[in-house]
Parts: sequence; C-alpha cells; structure tokens
Amino acid sequence: MIQVQNLSKDFSLNRKQRKELGDEYKNTKTLRAVDNISFECQPGRIFGLLGPNGAGKTTTLRMVATMLKPTSGSITVSGFDSVSQGQNVREQIGFMTGQTALYDRLTPTEIVKYIADLHGMEKSAFQKRKDHLFQILDMHSFADRRISRLSTGMKQKTSIARTIIHDPQVMIFDEPTAGLDVMTSRAIMDLIRSCREEGKTVIFSTHRMGEVNQVCDDISIIYNGRLFYNNTLDQFKAEMTQATFEDEFIYRVGEA
Repeated sequence: MIQVQNLSKDFSLNRKQRKELGDEYKNTKTLRAVDNISFECQPGRIFGLLGPNGAGKTTTLRMVATMLKPTSGSITVSGFDSVSQGQNVREQIGFMTGQTALYDRLTPTEIVKYIADLHGMEKSAFQKRKDHLFQILDMHSFADRRISRLSTGMKQKTSIARTIIHDPQVMIFDEPTAGLDVMTSRAIMDLIRSCREEGKTVIFSTHRMGEVNQVCDDISIIYNGRLFYNNTLDQFKAEMTQATFEDEFIYRVGEA
C-alpha cells in the first residue's frame, strides 16, 4: 500500500530560472511543483495518476520512490516512511520511467542478472523470475543481443524487466509506454495487469486516456501540482458530462 498525506514539494529557483519562468516568478525564490496532495494506492488495484505534462506527476512519483525528499507531508510504502526508512521503501518498490538508461555493451540477460545480484536473489529464484518476465514481455528473441543493437521498444522492455526482477510488492510506472509502438505498448500494459492479478500495489502515471480506461481501478487528476479529482474510475465515468473519456479529462483540467 502507498499512503500519501498532505504532500508538497518546493524547488529553489536561481535568477536565470526566475527570468525564464516570467514576471510571475521574478520576486520569488521557490517553485511549488506539488501542492498539498493526498491519496492512497491499495494492493490488487491499479491507481492512475493523470495529468498533462508538467502537472507534477513525475515529481510525486520520485518522492514516493525516495528519489526526492518532500518539503512537507508524509509518504508511507508498505508501512515504511519514505524519509526515515528510505532503504526499506526501496526494497519494496520497482520504479519504471519512460527514460531508459542501460549499458550499451551488456545484453538484457546480463543487465537483469546484475540487478538481481544487487538484490541478493538466489540463482534458482532468479532463473524462474527471469523466464516468467521474458515470456510476458516477449524478450527471448533478443535476450542475448547487446543493448546498443536493440530498438527503443526492446530497450524499454529490458528496463522494465530490470526494474521488477526482484518481484517487488509495489510497482511504480511513470509514462512506461511513451514513444513506443502498439505491440510493445500492449505487452507493457499486459504486464501491468498481471501485477494487479498478483495482488501488487500499482501506481500508473500517464496522459494517455485510452490506457487509463483499459487498466485503472482508481484515478487521481493532478494539475499545476494540485489534486483535483480522487476516486474510482467507475465513479469518474458515472459523473461524466462530456461525450468521451478524453473530452471529460480535458474538461476537468480546463475547469481546474
């Protein structure tokens, strides 16, 4: 479970940054990227964190993953505090972004094995888990090619396998299908569904409304760092006043 309570994040601004942001920020030294938000992500459910680019989604997820320290508020992951028990939190989560950073000279198998060794996985457990992930993600055909020779989609699959090889109970997916082809995106969405079936806690950030409609159980809408909706997807649909899911999202953001 992920519990976020009254979470805020401020970033310091230098003179150049204040100038680039415009007159609104010329007399301020900080930018509030996330503003007093609260939500919960439950095991066995997929929680969608929705919002346009720059809304505060990635900043929020990086705080959950202990990559950033909150300015105020609290985050607990599987009962552990993200600030005072950061190592315990990191052991519980797998954090996947749309920006892959892989070693070009290694193969997918080598990279995944390296991460498994860092987590202290036994050989038999690693082999079983690797075969399962490579099957779901359709990676066997390129498992032993160098990363430098792989397509963008193949690299993204490798990054996902690396992220979740240790079978974490909490999964964080930050725009995991950005820039990918239809087949690769579908494989990743199938993997996200399988995490729910395994009873994991899943938080899924995206601005693709079609993906939200496919997999999410609960959703929150964030815009300009503030949370403007937090409920189940079914409730969101029941409250819709626009013709399509995408139109309703745009309408809600516009109202915000």
